[in-house]
Amino acid sequence: MAAAASATAAVAPSGRVDALLQQAEQVKSSEPKVFQQLLQQLQRERERATTAQREHIEYLIIYDVAFQGQYEKATARAHALIERTQDPEMKFRTGVLIANTSTLGRKFTESLRLLETTLTLVDQVKSKELRHQGLGVAAFTYGQVGQHQLALRYAERILEDAPQPRTQCFANQVKFDALNSLGTLPRQDDSILQAIEQCRSQHEIAAVNTIRVTLAKKWANEGKRNAAIELLRSNLREVEATRFAYLIAQVKALIAELLLDKGDLGAAESFASDTIAQGGSDGNMPSLASAYRTMYRIAEARDDSDQALVYFRRYAEVDKAYLNEVKARELAYQIVRQETLEKSQQIQRLDSQNQLLKLQRKVEQQAAQNTRLIIVLLVLLLATIAYWAYKTKRVQMSLKHLAETDALTGICNRHHFTQLAERTLKQCERSGEEVAVIMFDLDHFKSINDRFGHPAGDWVLRQVGLVCQSLCRRIDVLGRLGGEEFAMLMYGCDLRSAIRLAEDCRARLTAIDTSETGHRFIVTASFGVTSTAVSGYMLERLLSDADRMLYQSKERGRNRVAAYRGAAEEWRESGPGADWPGPDDEPSLVVQAERSFGHAR
Repeated sequence: MAAAASATAAVAPSGRVDALLQQAEQVKSSEPKVFQQLLQQLQRERERATTAQREHIEYLIIYDVAFQGQYEKATARAHALIERTQDPEMKFRTGVLIANTSTLGRKFTESLRLLETTLTLVDQVKSKELRHQGLGVAAFTYGQVGQHQLALRYAERILEDAPQPRTQCFANQVKFDALNSLGTLPRQDDSILQAIEQCRSQHEIAAVNTIRVTLAKKWANEGKRNAAIELLRSNLREVEATRFAYLIAQVKALIAELLLDKGDLGAAESFASDTIAQGGSDGNMPSLASAYRTMYRIAEARDDSDQALVYFRRYAEVDKAYLNEVKARELAYQIVRQETLEKSQQIQRLDSQNQLLKLQRKVEQQAAQNTRLIIVLLVLLLATIAYWAYKTKRVQMSLKHLAETDALTGICNRHHFTQLAERTLKQCERSGEEVAVIMFDLDHFKSINDRFGHPAGDWVLRQVGLVCQSLCRRIDVLGRLGGEEFAMLMYGCDLRSAIRLAEDCRARLTAIDTSETGHRFIVTASFGVTSTAVSGYMLERLLSDADRMLYQSKERGRNRVAAYRGAAEEWRESGPGADWPGPDDEPSLVVQAERSFGHAR
């Protein structure tokens, strides 16, 4: 200690505290007196220590209080430290200490609950030795509640993980205690003696003597009573030096039992009395019950019935309390096991619900994605349908236009002219509107094609179509009936007006400038005109009468207009040099007016 003090004197305060803490950890269970001295020095250095160092000092104080049997005080301080610290390793270390302390204080429900909570931090603990310490406390606790198979499993788990020598010592202690309770201790003593020596090399005197108690019980069961007594009595002073009240009462109670069986009543009475005095304060029920039973048997052997009855009653009371404690241990284990099972089931339920929610969310997301895809597909489908409908409509319109329109002039062909004309005639017949029909045929058109070529003839036909379109209204019907023959159905037009229009059209045709074709020639046409007033509303009759007048114009010299006046007076004509019969006849007035009308229309 003097060397340690001088070695740490030159170290900075923080370094000195670390050195003291390390020394205290190494000797806390093997050298109680040295541990007490180191703890006193640490308490004097507490003000200059860091937060982590102060927490470690507090942990060692709690350890010392628990080691002296003041379990409730140790537990209260430990809970406060767990709440205060942010270090998961300190939480684990202190939680393990509380669990161990609660086990020693026979508060098994609290101990098992603490273990369930504390062992969840094991993966956050970097120190393998500290993890082994937690597993060791679990092994010890399960041994105390009668679950020796679990205790053995935890102890062997530690031993299989290459533990530190000190940890190996405690694991062997729990292992042999569990094997003894299960009745499966090895026949040979070699492994037990090796465990004792291994603990002695680590100066873990409490563990050494705990294993010795197990060995003494084995020897007693094998009939080696004297060897068991010698083993325990020869090391009693060492046991008392540990100040471990639980172990001291256990050793003395066992020595008392063995001495009584040997017949040494005085020595047995002395050890039993010490056990009662010490075990009562510690609450060590098995040792206390054993001591009262020894005292009862001693009084009975001395024929002291009154004293025997007193001790027997006390023995019965303690034994009953111990049996109740055993039941309480078993109940504590079952309660915690049930709580753990319920927590596990609750976690599984929550996990299942979480998985279900995730699955539902995934399904909803997939459904939303599917909906979006369906919408996109529908939009694409509708767009495709609309596009093809538009294309189809365009094609239909194009085909209809081709079917109804003369490709060269862009006006109605004969078929479409017939359809529109018949529709117009029916409508006008219902409404009483008069309709006129103008037909004309280009004069000497074949000679134009022959002399100037078909391109020139086509150009003439197009120009004729343009002239006619300029004369017709939207409600009128214009068509190319074939070759160089054209017809106009004039809505709401009487014969007089139709003659004027025909004469205007004739004049415009003759005015066409043909120089664009590269040739100069005059375009003329012969016209035939009629109206519904004289020909009726049958298109066939109208066209027939107009056509007959057209041929009359050609016969009369071409480039003129002939009008149908009915059966009594079939025709009248106009044109260059043409006269209407009779000076007062109305058509001659029409022609005169037309000549002054010019291109006004």
